[in-house]
Amino acid sequence: MSKINNAFKNGKAFIAFLTAGDPSLEKTEQYILTMEKSGADLIEIGIPFSDPIAEGKVIERANIRALNAGTPTDKIFDMVQRVRQKTDVPLVFLTYLNPVFSYGYEKFFQKCRAVGIDGIIIPDLPFEEKIEILPYANENEVDLISLIAPTSEDRISMIAQQGKGFIYVVSSMGVTGVRKEITTDLQMMMQTIKAASNIPICVGFGISTPEQVKEISNFCDGVIVGSAIVKIIEEYGQNAEAPLANYVAKMKRSLN
Repeated sequence: MSKINNAFKNGKAFIAFLTAGDPSLEKTEQYILTMEKSGADLIEIGIPFSDPIAEGKVIERANIRALNAGTPTDKIFDMVQRVRQKTDVPLVFLTYLNPVFSYGYEKFFQKCRAVGIDGIIIPDLPFEEKIEILPYANENEVDLISLIAPTSEDRISMIAQQGKGFIYVVSSMGVTGVRKEITTDLQMMMQTIKAASNIPICVGFGISTPEQVKEISNFCDGVIVGSAIVKIIEEYGQNAEAPLANYVAKMKRSLN
């Protein structure tokens, strides 16, 4: 059984994202543990990449800061291994195909298993081409998490049927980033997904306020917040622990 299920065992999940190595890997480790203690049910760890096409300016800047600080993939694995000795919270990598390809598919997923990574999200991997890495992910018990966007339309059922871990529903068109309002007809998308699969459905892209969490969590199993968290880390750098703890606790309390 997927370890990601543990994120939903006590009800709706709050999923927090941060970029590994921003402002340092030591702080990333600390902030993961802080967010977990403050109520995050699952944590997505971004592997920094020079061309993160799905990301807005906030996460793009975090990628640049992390790369400039020197954040090789091996050091990220070492950091995850240290985190795993202190918590069982589900951990998921968010990365692009190039870093995984460059590392070597087999080696990458074996390492994921060794350090305790439960899933992976690869925004630039088309659903139809996932067979390229799926055998390595399956063999090492790493859930390849599928994204469903507002443009998926007639492909929604097919993607949902083959989903693992959870379905990542992209709330808005475009790149990640804080949005004042989410205008996509999410409820219609949820109905289509639920008709095809009983896998948990989580919504991300643009969610930043307790009000948005409260509204969106009415019709999904979890809410994903990235840019707003990365913005706090950008603002406070080495001293982001208290602001992060307050923000995550507030967002978690807002889940319906």
